[in-house]
Amino acid sequence: MNFQTQFKYFKRASARWGLFSAQWLIRKTPYVFVRGVMHVFLFMWYRFAIKLKRISRESLQIAFGEQKTASERHKIIRQCFENVGMSMMDLIYYSQFPSLVHEKFTIHGRHYLDQALAQNKGVIIITAHFGNFCLMMMELAQLGYKTNCIIRKPRDPAVAEAIYENMTRVGVKPIYSIPAPRSVQQSLKALRQNEILFVLLDQNFGSSGGVYVNFFGRQAATATGPIVMANRTGAPILMVFTIRDKDRYRIIIDPPFDIERKDNEEEMVHSNVQKITNIIEKYIRLYPTEWGWMHRRWKSQSVKKGKSHG
Repeated sequence: MNFQTQFKYFKRASARWGLFSAQWLIRKTPYVFVRGVMHVFLFMWYRFAIKLKRISRESLQIAFGEQKTASERHKIIRQCFENVGMSMMDLIYYSQFPSLVHEKFTIHGRHYLDQALAQNKGVIIITAHFGNFCLMMMELAQLGYKTNCIIRKPRDPAVAEAIYENMTRVGVKPIYSIPAPRSVQQSLKALRQNEILFVLLDQNFGSSGGVYVNFFGRQAATATGPIVMANRTGAPILMVFTIRDKDRYRIIIDPPFDIERKDNEEEMVHSNVQKITNIIEKYIRLYPTEWGWMHRRWKSQSVKKGKSHG
């Protein structure tokens, strides 16, 4: 076993035991104590997460260039790390006490969701790794909405099992993105049953299977599944985001997304994925500390253009 393999094993083991330890701590101690411990953990994480901070700086440079000063970018990264950590703490805490999650949320535009479900075709909710998106799904599930989410399966089987158990216990059904045929089958079944299907459309999709759209002025590989499914089923699309407001969260549900129709299906899919990406970019520009800058969004390069974008 070489060093790289050993290091990967160590990282996965650390994540696994970190998750299990956090769950145990939260079950045994008051919320205020957990918040204090989390602040200590965040200080240590930010200090030693050298690679993630470097990726965040690169991502911010790509997105904003000289529009933001070095000081402004540093502040965004620090706040981003804090938001991610506190969101994780809230998620773990309320997954142990899901009936209490309502105390954390206010919802704007809920009538758009109810009107969409009244069409009896299911609803595709498109969001991003933005704010506490996982807790947002839990909140909707606890309000009685049948909620599903397409996710990537963690590599560590123990972590995957723990996440699956936690999600199902709080009312959110995970649908693994791989294998793709099964993912599509389960997604379509959820829509036929007039349920909510969450899709996160802001991460690098790889060099094949999706489309390249403009995101902060650079080409980014993006999945097309939500548009294809909406076009096939007639399910309405809603753009939904959650924003931290001190110790609470706001859920913002936008008016229904209008699919732009074109004679050519390929052009139709590309055009609408671009429009959705524009909306995601708009929210990131409004609330830059809420997005996960430590992800290599522009990692894949367009073969057509023949140059790297990340």
